[in-house]
Parts: sequence; C-alpha cells; structure tokens
Amino acid sequence: MPDSTLVNILQDIHALTAELQFYECKYGVLSETFFEAYMSGEEPEDDAWVPDFAIWAGTYQTWLDRQREYRAVVRQIRERPASLSRLISVATPS
Repeated sequence: MPDSTLVNILQDIHALTAELQFYECKYGVLSETFFEAYMSGEEPEDDAWVPDFAIWAGTYQTWLDRQREYRAVVRQIRERPASLSRLISVATPS
C-alpha cells in the first residue's frame, strides 16, 4: 500500500468515529457494547431503532476494518528502515 493510504485511512477513522459518537450519545452505550449485543442477535426494543441499529453496526464494522488496515500500513512502514518521525512525516499531508 502506498504511504498516502495512511492519510486516507486516518481520515476515514475520524469520520467514522464522529458517526459512532452520534449513536453512542443517542442510545447511551459505547459502540463496542452495542455491537457485541447486536452481533449476538439481540433485537431492538423499539422497531423505530432498527434502521439506526443497522447503520450503527455497519459503521462500527467499517471502523474496525479501517483500524486493522491502519495497523497493517503502519506495520509495513515500520518494517522499512524508518523511525516514528518518518512515520509522522509520511502520514502528515503537505
């Protein structure tokens, strides 16, 4: 993956985090807690919550995927002869 991918992934993570925070505030639980219950098949109490829960779960899954991608790119960059300063310089847009 090119180093510019790191910037794109980080931007996605921040945007997804903002969306997750919206649902966390609306429903009063962290996304991790919600997602665990949702994936175990727990049904929403209110039918009006169903669309939100579907979007929330998809957003959280995408956030998890982007977190994994971020770690993979950082690992690849670190495997090169590089330092934290190099990583930051690569990840910081000009």
